[in-house]
Amino acid sequence: MDRKDQRTEDTWDLSGLVKDGKTWERKMARLAVLFRKASSFKGHLGESSDSLFKALEYYKKVSMEAERVGNWAFLMYETDGTDSENMRRLGTYQAAAADFSQRFSYFTPELLAIDSKTIKEWMKEPRFKEYRIWMKKTLREKDHVLSEKEEHLMSLFSPVSGSSQKAFMDLNNSDLDFGEIDGEKLTHSSYATFIRSKDESIRERAYRQYYKVYDDHKHTIADLYSASVQEDIFVSRARGFRSSLEAALFPDRIPESVYTSLIDTVHEAFPVLHEYYRVKARILGKEKLHHWDCYVPMVDGMKSHHSYDEAVDLISEAVKPLGEEYRSVLVSGLTKNRWVDRYENKGKRSGAFSAGGYAGNPYILTNFEEDVLDSVFTLIHEGGHSMHSWYSVHSNPYMNYDYSIFEAETASTFNENLLSHYLMENAKSKDEEAYIIGKNLDDEVATLFRQTMFAEFELRIHELAEKQNPITLSVLRSEYRKLLEAYFGDAMIFEDVSDLEGLRVPHFYNAFYCYKYATGLSASIALSERVLNGGEKEREDYISFLKSGGSRYPMEALRKAGVDMRTKEPVKAATEHFRMLLERFKEIRF
Repeated sequence: MDRKDQRTEDTWDLSGLVKDGKTWERKMARLAVLFRKASSFKGHLGESSDSLFKALEYYKKVSMEAERVGNWAFLMYETDGTDSENMRRLGTYQAAAADFSQRFSYFTPELLAIDSKTIKEWMKEPRFKEYRIWMKKTLREKDHVLSEKEEHLMSLFSPVSGSSQKAFMDLNNSDLDFGEIDGEKLTHSSYATFIRSKDESIRERAYRQYYKVYDDHKHTIADLYSASVQEDIFVSRARGFRSSLEAALFPDRIPESVYTSLIDTVHEAFPVLHEYYRVKARILGKEKLHHWDCYVPMVDGMKSHHSYDEAVDLISEAVKPLGEEYRSVLVSGLTKNRWVDRYENKGKRSGAFSAGGYAGNPYILTNFEEDVLDSVFTLIHEGGHSMHSWYSVHSNPYMNYDYSIFEAETASTFNENLLSHYLMENAKSKDEEAYIIGKNLDDEVATLFRQTMFAEFELRIHELAEKQNPITLSVLRSEYRKLLEAYFGDAMIFEDVSDLEGLRVPHFYNAFYCYKYATGLSASIALSERVLNGGEKEREDYISFLKSGGSRYPMEALRKAGVDMRTKEPVKAATEHFRMLLERFKEIRF
C-alpha cells in the first residue's frame, strides 16, 4: 500500500520526538543556531573546571536536541524513502550535523591534551557526576584521537562517510523491482512467505525471480560494498588501529579473541549443522536440498496465522518470567502507546529494527506478516531491544544511557528464547512440540550459524583488502561460495546465483556487526535458562543488566548478569543446545 493508506493506529506515534513537519522545521532552525556555537569553547577547555563543565553541558544539550531532531527525520524517512520531504529533511539534518562535526572537531583532541591528573581531580567535583563514566571512556580513546587539524580533516570526510551504505539502502529498498508472483507483489517481506511455501515450484520461482534482480545489479552492488570496506580500512588506519576489526571492537572493549573464537567454535559444530540440513532434506523427501528449500518449516500443517493483536497476546504470556513491570510496559508499548510501525508500504525499509533514544519512546519498525510465525518472533525480538532502551533511559542520565549493540542482541534474543520456551511448554501434542522445535532449530541456524558465516565473510573480505587485494565482484562471489559450501555441507545443491546472497545483506555496511547476533544469542540462551530455572535473584540480575545502559562495558555487564563471553563456553553451550533440540526433533519425527 501507499504510506497514506496506513491506518493511524498501525503506525508509530512520533509526537514524543516532534509533533509534525512544521514543528520539526522550527526545531531544526534552533538546532542549527545551537550548532554554530560549537567553536565558542575552543582554546578554553583546560583553563579551569568551570570552563570544562560549561563545554560539557553544551555538548550534552546539543547532543540531546540533535538526537531528538535527527531521530524524527530518520524514522520518517525509514517509513517512506520515496517521499521527497522525508528525503529533504533527513538530508538537511545530516548536512547540519556534518557541519557541527567540523566545528566541534577540536573538542576531543583539546580535551585529551589536558593533563589526566587534572581531569581526574576535576571529576571529583559533585557537578561532574553525570560525566565521570563518559570521561573515563573518552580518555581510553587517547591513543586513537588525532591532532586538531587531523580531526578537522576527518570531520570534513563525514558527509561522504556512509555514502555507499545509503546508496545500497536506496537501491535495495526503493529502486529494485522484483515483479509479482501469481499476482502478488514480490518484495523483501513477501519473499519470506514465498520461500516457505509448501509448493516447491513457488519457492523456486520466487528464488530465481528475486535473485535475477540482484544478478542484474551485481556489479553496482559489488562496487558499493567494496567502497564500504575501503572506508572501514581508511578510518581504522587513520586512527592508528592494526586492522578494521580491531577498530570495530575497540569502543566496546571486546577482545579480538571473542570474534575469532566464535568462528572457531561454530566450525567445531559443523557436523551437527550438516546433520540438520540432512534432516531437513529427509523431511522434504529429498536426497539433497536446493537453496530455495532451506526456509521451509521442518513441520508442515501447523496453524501459524497470528493477527497482530494475537501476536501481542502471545508475547504478553511469554515474558511473564520477567515480572509484571516488564510485561505491562511492553504490552502497552506494542498496543495503545504506539511504539510500533506495523505493516509494509511502498518505500518503507525492509526487515525490522528498534530505535531507542533518550526522548520519545523506543520505536519499532516491522513489516508484520500474519501468516509468518517469524513475524511474532521478530516483534518480541524488537520488543526486547525496546525494553532494554526503556530500562536504560529510566535508570541512567543521558551521558550514560546508551548501551552497546553487543549487549542489545542479548536482550532481543533473550525474548525469543522466552517465546520458544512458552510455545513448547504449552504444546498440545508431539506434532506441535516438533513444530516449535523445528522453528527453534531454524532460528538458531539463522542467528548462530548463519550470522557467524556472515561474520567470517566480513573478516575474510576486510583481511583481503587490508593486504591490498582488489575486492572485485569475482572475489566477493568466490569467498562467499566457499563459505556456503562449508556451512551447508554436502546436503545442499547451489545455483549459479546462490553466492549473490552475499551482496544483499544490509548489515555488511555496518562492519563487523553480524557477529553480535551470534554472541548475543549464545549469551541469551545461558541467561534465559538461568532466569527460567532460577528465582527472584536471577530475574533481578537480568533486569539490572537491562538497567545498566552504557554505565559499564558490555563484557562486564554480561558477567554481572551471569555469563562470561570471554570464554568459549557460552557458544559451545549454544551449539550443544542446538544438538539436543535436533535429537529431540528426530525422536519425535523419526
